[in-house]
Amino acid sequence: MTHTDPRIDQSTAELVSRLSEQVTTLARDELALARIEMVEKGKKAGKGAGLLGGAGVIALYGMGALLITAVAALSMVMPMWAAALTVAVILLCAAVITAIAGKREVREAVPPTPEVAIASGRKDVNEFMAAARRGTHA
Repeated sequence: MTHTDPRIDQSTAELVSRLSEQVTTLARDELALARIEMVEKGKKAGKGAGLLGGAGVIALYGMGALLITAVAALSMVMPMWAAALTVAVILLCAAVITAIAGKREVREAVPPTPEVAIASGRKDVNEFMAAARRGTHA
């Protein structure tokens, strides 16, 4: 008794058709898996961002308490209004310095194009086109 493989009896067209269906199914399944994974990661990232935001608010209240403490400590050596003014001026100077540094960083980041990746892609395309003109493989 001989055993025959049913795949041997199929025509090339049938095999190509089955391959096409299987590749399509595989691609759909992979995309569905990627979507599910990204949704799960998005939920975790959202929860983490919320916790970080809460920590920022608590830290802001802590900084307020430290600033009140600084004013109170300075009021021991100068009038209360002068102590409050001194702390306010120091804070405003720090804000100006931070704003200037932030503006510089934003200016360097704009426009938001991946310049290195674009240059690399252009180089690859140029090499491919040159190889195609020469009739060789790159």
